[in-house]
Amino acid sequence: MPFPAGDKLGPYEVLGLLGKGGMGEVYRARDSKLNREVAIKVLPAALAGDGDYLARFQREG
Repeated sequence: MPFPAGDKLGPYEVLGLLGKGGMGEVYRARDSKLNREVAIKVLPAALAGDGDYLARFQREG
């Protein structure tokens, strides 16, 4: 599920998509608490229920 610019994920405001890969999507965002830009990696919902993919995603962090 893509997140358009302006969407909020907790304290983060999505600024745009940085890239896509086999393990998900990476977004540029602004952290409103720390007032700085961050990268957020999102695992696709279709893979979130698979323990092996979830463990790999967490290791890549």
